[in-house]
Amino acid sequence: MQRIKLSVLDQSPIHEDKEPKSGLFDTIELAKHCENLGYYRYWCSEHHDTPGYASSCPEIMVSQVANATSSIRIGSGGVMLNHYSSFKVAETFNSLSALHHNRIDLGIGRASGANFLAARALHNSQGDDYVQKAYELINYLDNKIPENGYLHGVSLSPKGVDSTPVYLLGSSEGSSSLAGKLGAGFCLALFIGTHDRPTKIIEDYKKNFRPSLNFKKPKAMLAVACICAGSKVEAEKIASTHTYWKVQAFRHIQRDPLQSPKRVEELYEELSLEDKVYYHETLDSMILGTPKECKEKIEKLAQEYDVDEIVVVNVTYSFEDRKRSYELLAKEFDLKK
Repeated sequence: MQRIKLSVLDQSPIHEDKEPKSGLFDTIELAKHCENLGYYRYWCSEHHDTPGYASSCPEIMVSQVANATSSIRIGSGGVMLNHYSSFKVAETFNSLSALHHNRIDLGIGRASGANFLAARALHNSQGDDYVQKAYELINYLDNKIPENGYLHGVSLSPKGVDSTPVYLLGSSEGSSSLAGKLGAGFCLALFIGTHDRPTKIIEDYKKNFRPSLNFKKPKAMLAVACICAGSKVEAEKIASTHTYWKVQAFRHIQRDPLQSPKRVEELYEELSLEDKVYYHETLDSMILGTPKECKEKIEKLAQEYDVDEIVVVNVTYSFEDRKRSYELLAKEFDLKK
């Protein structure tokens, strides 16, 4: 089996009832730690008006993390493109690429990353087309504005910067097919929801792929929720924090601060039968266990979906549990080899 690259998607969780801005500083610390451990890339997410998560501006976190590291690839995971001008996003990441040559990725998504009010505050217009914006974004970055287009002649500043690679983040065949037609990379988010994501999603991406400036061949990845610990029981206990948060967020549209595993034990008893079913479905959708168990599951997924890179999402109540999980996984995969 080919060697698997491991990468990180950081949602900047706010740990242990610390002040909200602490999540931003923990992201920088964890990025430096993961670079030392041998992880390949580090992506920062976008969430708005979301207690529990600190990062609403991935472009700022990409800049901060890139400044604090030296070799690991840094990117967004992702910019929620519907909220913004595709030209502005292109110029932002073009500038980041100028400052950090050949280290920057631009991951984009079509979700809002926000509750209803925050989404409305960010984006009043309902007319913008995500597909059109995605095409525009790549044309700006590649300096390939169609001659018959109304924006032909516009170009990014600063000029003369190598095009930033674009990745679409998604959980369906619609996103994967679009990524292929764009000639972009594609990251299949297995950590979102509990529904089945067939391998056909990746197969459709590869079937629809058109070579581009940054990708001569398809580049597919999986993003998975994974917590590695001394035992599966310990991993499940650590994972209970994010599992309970997801029950409240996705079943009740209630986004509260992260709760400790001890507190979740008490709150679990108050859940309805339906909520408990969803809780266990969510827990079962994660990769949890010892380093050996996690590695086996990750390798099985990589083989099943035919990918050579796995992006690991890890949300915990304790920052130390989170760091340790990435340490154990890196050691098991011998990332520094």
